[in-house]
Amino acid sequence: MTNEMTLSEELKWRGLIYQTTFKDIGEIDKNKFTVYHGFDASADSQTIGNLASMMIDLCFLRHGHRAIVLAGGATSLIGDAGGKDSERPLQQEEIIRHNVECAKKQIQKIYGNFDFTLVNNIDWTKGVDVLDFLRDIGKYFNVGDMIKKDIVANRIGEGKAGISYTEFSYSLLQGYDFLHLFDTYNCTVQLCGADQWTNCIAGVELIRRKRDKEAHVITSPLIINKATGKKFGKSEAGAVWLDPNKTPVFDFYNFWINTDDESCKDYVKIYTDISPEVYEELEAEAKKDGSKRLVQKYLAYHVTKLVHGEDEANKARETAESLFGGEKMNLESLESFNISESANLIEFLVENKILSSKREAREMLESGAIYINDEKYSEEILDIRKVKLADENKQEFLLRAGKKKYYRILLN
Repeated sequence: MTNEMTLSEELKWRGLIYQTTFKDIGEIDKNKFTVYHGFDASADSQTIGNLASMMIDLCFLRHGHRAIVLAGGATSLIGDAGGKDSERPLQQEEIIRHNVECAKKQIQKIYGNFDFTLVNNIDWTKGVDVLDFLRDIGKYFNVGDMIKKDIVANRIGEGKAGISYTEFSYSLLQGYDFLHLFDTYNCTVQLCGADQWTNCIAGVELIRRKRDKEAHVITSPLIINKATGKKFGKSEAGAVWLDPNKTPVFDFYNFWINTDDESCKDYVKIYTDISPEVYEELEAEAKKDGSKRLVQKYLAYHVTKLVHGEDEANKARETAESLFGGEKMNLESLESFNISESANLIEFLVENKILSSKREAREMLESGAIYINDEKYSEEILDIRKVKLADENKQEFLLRAGKKKYYRILLN
């Protein structure tokens, strides 16, 4: 990454600033700050939505600032009302603990050699007495003001789902987190997505009222999957996970390869450390021949390398090139299934969760959307004696369901 840009210039160029309490965002270039962002621990893996937050942290770290990553071990037990039309289901504490441990491994891999501080808000929240919390924290929040906040106002009123006191109190806990990090680490900046503005302001106001000190928030635009119109979140349909057991590496790579040209221009700035100089060169080359999808290939390879490592990124790229570029096929990085004899293909597809139902499987088979080694297969019985192997030296073949789902089938 070029050192010619200041941090504020880089954040603007990458499109990572939406709102901020700084009167002049250039203030972040004049001093070194300790910043933090928190992550939800409601699932056992982070998503590419969470990855965007990590990439913002990396921007600050590259420019010499200090970063804290906060695991929501406590707040995930409560549930954030932000961006939701109804109450989130509560989860057990042991599940949240497991999810935090899973996230730690993913985050440490992403940050690589950068030093950062990883904390869990359960450590300073669980032992707090309820009376002490109400007296020391609750008294600084005005209920009238809280009801006017979007995340609450959108849930109350005729025909709406309503909001429990549990979720209503979430912003107090997040404000308490900011206060704790301010007191403990001199953390004065919180980073978050645009939908967290209200919760983050709670911390800024609490620090001002209780400590008579200044703290700030920088929000980034929500990363939207333009194909679905949904944000990159855990609870959204089609979530792309960092855990290869939830989103296989090839599927992860393929997601980025299949992004449209306009979205890709945004994503490559957010999800890689590409410099403006390299970006301009890449875009110029891409304009000469859009069919080569050069920006998508750069994006897919570098994000996969960041999340899954260089070896896995190379395998995914090799597989994609062999599938779509006419080269010798290598299926090693695809999700694989075993089959020992001829089988009912519809049952096989459903039992292995390649497709969700027999009806879907039958419709795809009848419409010619099932392929064996890139040739349409229309028979309900999969006769392995008729299948031409992808590699004569390997007992395996390629199964494709639809346009983008590829699987490696191993013969026992």
